[in-house]
Amino acid sequence: MAVKEVDSITGQETTGHEWDGIKELNRPLPMWWLYTFYATIVISVILWVLYPAIPWINGHTNGILGYNQRASLDKVMEEANAAQAQYITRISQAPSLAAIQADPDLLNFAQAGGRAVFNENCAACHGLGGSGRPGGFPTLADDDWLWGGKLDDIAQTVHHGIRNADPDSRQSVMPNFGTDQILTAEQIGDVAEYVLSLSSRSTDAAAADRGKTVFADNCASCHGDDGQGKAEFGAPNLADAIWLHGDGSKLAIVAQVTKPRMGVMPAWDGRLSEANQRMVTIYVHSLGGGQ
Repeated sequence: MAVKEVDSITGQETTGHEWDGIKELNRPLPMWWLYTFYATIVISVILWVLYPAIPWINGHTNGILGYNQRASLDKVMEEANAAQAQYITRISQAPSLAAIQADPDLLNFAQAGGRAVFNENCAACHGLGGSGRPGGFPTLADDDWLWGGKLDDIAQTVHHGIRNADPDSRQSVMPNFGTDQILTAEQIGDVAEYVLSLSSRSTDAAAADRGKTVFADNCASCHGDDGQGKAEFGAPNLADAIWLHGDGSKLAIVAQVTKPRMGVMPAWDGRLSEANQRMVTIYVHSLGGGQ
């Protein structure tokens, strides 16, 4: 029978192993820890039997209980939809968007639902919270509305979109003043100086004065005599510091006049339910204070 060796300093039994005079103490795991570990193994085997767990070539075991997480999710979604149904119905059947705004309960629900619809369908272009994105995706959280910021204006844009195949979509086209040789390069430079002067940024007064005449003859019919913009054409205000394309520099203005970039927005009618379109309209209206 082997004699157990005890370490003289700690009084602890050793394993009998020694490395360069260093002996290893025998410190087994506590029994409570081992029992807990064994219990987890037993529990895992029970769970494998009760629930779907073990993958096979053509699927997995279904388990004795037949539990299905998708079915569980469907049940939760069904309950959530039932709880929301009364609000969705009231929003769909409301006589107008203004009537929804006038009802505090419906307004709160519409703004919350509209935020969810916006984040899922619109934020990819317009950014979370309507913050906008470079490349012609306008900010919706300010008071600058290309096509009007009233509820009905926003609803029209949401329903039918902009410059798409929908017969009722918003339509406007800015001429290619440079590439189609409507204006000379000198005239485009002058009109760019005039546009800069509308926000007190022109550095060439003589060019801006010449550009004022060019602007009146070619641009004022859409952008207004003073460059304030016209919502009926989706023509932006040129006298503020908000720029849809570019950074508002002379180079960017010249590029836009020479060969303008014009965005396209899909029609959401048919893609979103009437209630979802109404909710996202109310949400967008609230972002910038509406009109």
